Amino acid sequence: MRQPSSLAAYLDRGVLQVDIQHGNTDPLSLFGFAERRNPKRAFLFVSRVLGRHIPARPSLMRASFDELAAKIPDDLPGPVLVIGMAETAVGLGAGVHRALSRTRPDSVYLVSTRHPTGTELFCRFEEEHSHASAHLIHLPTDLATREMMLNARSLVLVDDEASTGNTFINLLKALTDAGLNQVERVVTATLTDWSNGAVRNALGEKATSISLLDGSYTFTENPDAPLPDMPAVGRVTAGDWPVCASNDWGRLGVREHADTLAPDLTVKRGDRVLVVGTSEFVWRPFLLAERLEKAGADVHFSSTSRSPIALGHVIEHALAFSDNYGLGIPNFLYNVAPGQFDRVLICSETPAEAVDASLIQSLNAEVIVDVQ
Repeated sequence: MRQPSSLAAYLDRGVLQVDIQHGNTDPLSLFGFAERRNPKRAFLFVSRVLGRHIPARPSLMRASFDELAAKIPDDLPGPVLVIGMAETAVGLGAGVHRALSRTRPDSVYLVSTRHPTGTELFCRFEEEHSHASAHLIHLPTDLATREMMLNARSLVLVDDEASTGNTFINLLKALTDAGLNQVERVVTATLTDWSNGAVRNALGEKATSISLLDGSYTFTENPDAPLPDMPAVGRVTAGDWPVCASNDWGRLGVREHADTLAPDLTVKRGDRVLVVGTSEFVWRPFLLAERLEKAGADVHFSSTSRSPIALGHVIEHALAFSDNYGLGIPNFLYNVAPGQFDRVLICSETPAEAVDASLIQSLNAEVIVDVQ
């Protein structure tokens, strides 16, 4: 167990002071700091092991998935419903569920989403501080998966970090109001937890929080700093290239994790390869990246994002382009520069022509479309 330590980030809009209390991991190997282009909240904890805003090796990501999953109590009553939070933690949640499912076949994984599937909606909840606050939870269309979800006695709620715990609390209220009221145990699972036990304080002894690091933070705002203009990225509607429910990978629930994306793709040993997921479509691309790494390539994984982040601190480079769902909103790819990799594979659940040509050209990328 590491001794308590403190970190500080000096941002344009104020000073973020972080006090680490528990964890076996060097904090700076787990996360860094950045400044949001968001008037609601100035700061951002940027994970180094998530493969979202900083490219990460698949083996490093898997190790964090497995380490977090190992902390889940083994006495949870089943069925167990694992929910990953869009968009940042959908891959993290899938990785945690994959590890958990090795010993808990009575578990099912579901993601919150900002993309309507055209199928039955179970509930909606809000993440107030987010650049895109609304989340949707859909009902599984597979009857056996739906039954497991609706009869879940334990919840494992996964996010990259917890600042206040309010998003988890909002989700739990929405699930309960929608009829999921037989839940006996709730576990919140995050890479970093700064919420000071907020969920347990709200729910009592039925709640447990697990993380790789925990502590607390204070933010001292600079009253003279101007507020940023935030791009309009919060749309929760179907775009010109809507998601296909029949080709779903998590919005409608999964119980197994099959590696099915580009099964015939080959790489040369030692090639510097970047696999890029798009928005919430990250789990099948991650499995591809993991496979290519095992084949001997020097692989990193990253993903496009709706999250508007200012340059500086751990954000060294940013590409901006149109989203591939036809929503007309800006997307971003961080810390990836043209020429940095020998081969860039952009993975999409929408057709190749939906991917912004400027992004493809900038990275000299190949587009891999999921054709499940």
